[in-house]
Amino acid sequence: MNLEGRKIIVNKSSSELAEMLKKPEDYKDLMPDGLQKFEVKDNGFKFGLKGMPEIALKIENVSDKEVVLKSASSSLDFALTGTMNPVSVNQTEVQLLFDGKFNPFIKMMVEKPLQNFINSLTDKIEQL
Repeated sequence: MNLEGRKIIVNKSSSELAEMLKKPEDYKDLMPDGLQKFEVKDNGFKFGLKGMPEIALKIENVSDKEVVLKSASSSLDFALTGTMNPVSVNQTEVQLLFDGKFNPFIKMMVEKPLQNFINSLTDKIEQL
């Protein structure tokens, strides 16, 4: 299952964004409204949103071009990638891409909430 967020322009350089996204604690500010739990873990974090199960993510890779977060749970196989393309010295185009391997039943249940989550993350990143 692949989902895409809209492309946005952030008023920060890609290196500034990469520095911020290396730190698990900085993801708390990007979480959507309705955040009920946020816990920093080794090279990642765990969060809970109202009406959704808790999700644990590990920061897999951070560069000036992309950030890759992967599921820390062996029962869920997915990655959330943020692509970053410099537009100018202080502006970067950002897009979130979700790639998950789910059975059809799970896909049907999670597709809409995940798309809403990606849209909400995109809105928060745009405000940086």
